[in-house]
Amino acid sequence: LETLRSNQLVRPLFEYSGACAGCGETPYLKLLTQLFGDRMIVANATGCSSIYGGNLPTTPYAQRADGRGPAWSNSLFEDNAEFGYGMRLTVDQFTKSAHENLAELAAAKGFTAAKLAKDILNADQSTQAGIEAQRGRVEELKKVLKGSKDKLAKQLAPIADYLVKKSVWCIGGDGWAYDIGFGGLDHVIASGKNINLFVLDTEVYSNTGGQASKSTPMGAVALFAAGGKPLSKKDLGMIAMSYGSVYVAQVSMANPAQCIKAMLEAEAFDGPSIIIAYAHCIAHGINMTTAVDEQKKAVNSGYWPLYRYNPSVVAEGKNPLQLDSKAPSIEFSEYTAGENRYRMLKKANPQAADELMKKAGQWVKAHFAYYQKLAALNFEDVKK
Repeated sequence: LETLRSNQLVRPLFEYSGACAGCGETPYLKLLTQLFGDRMIVANATGCSSIYGGNLPTTPYAQRADGRGPAWSNSLFEDNAEFGYGMRLTVDQFTKSAHENLAELAAAKGFTAAKLAKDILNADQSTQAGIEAQRGRVEELKKVLKGSKDKLAKQLAPIADYLVKKSVWCIGGDGWAYDIGFGGLDHVIASGKNINLFVLDTEVYSNTGGQASKSTPMGAVALFAAGGKPLSKKDLGMIAMSYGSVYVAQVSMANPAQCIKAMLEAEAFDGPSIIIAYAHCIAHGINMTTAVDEQKKAVNSGYWPLYRYNPSVVAEGKNPLQLDSKAPSIEFSEYTAGENRYRMLKKANPQAADELMKKAGQWVKAHFAYYQKLAALNFEDVKK
């Protein structure tokens, strides 16, 4: 599953959606379910992703032939990170109890599956093959436990499936992550727990008509920013990186291979992780059939640098920040020229638009240069 080609041979467990035609959010969810759908537990913030994700009585989420698929639930706009955090704590407690019960049962006199129990407790679940093998062992264990009158066996039977690794994801838009739910998101990434957050960043409150958020870029027009947003975009990734203990990645469909690599690294990281994904939107005022080209322009202009920040490599003397996009090859103005959210101001107030675009272009260059400097730092001195 580590390459784009092999990943696309896997059945997606997000099969369709009721999103706008050409939506930039849904491809990321499709990818996530192809990678982790058999064991995903999803906390979904209210917004676009809850509308097309939970349009009951139908649902775009599916299950494999063996019945395994994502477990999905929607929470409020403002507390989705905490909602997912509760899921993580619950999974951790059930897993701990299952391990303790199995270890005690294996040590008990007369237990016939001691070797099986040992194999389950010591199983490597770092790969999909390892997880599937563990599932087979757990199924064997459940047959042993079935019908047993032993007290420990009765306690273990209902939670035996927690001996298999679960993947907890908090999913939502920029309104949740940057604005109204940021306090909870910050609390969760500071928890140290193995929880993943995925931000579908459309840079605007897409689901409620396109209001400006803290993710809206400088110069873009949106509701409550009719004169163009005067301030630069909040750097959520840099805030998360400041902890030094959180996996952080910024991705785009302009480079799907880098996106998959970030997803795999985030899920494998034993701690909090956050992925910020550029999601084009109909509110940007673009041709949605060529929207990936717009994403490429965002990356090539330096506005949306692709990177992965992995704290686990610091112990090897490596810089945790890996910049995956090249130096800007086009001007910021070439990117903005194709989007109505920028062009509207130029028509309404050319002078203000020119001033904001000049200021925004300078910010983009300085912002990318800052990331280049950070990615070039030497970490040999902190090698263990």
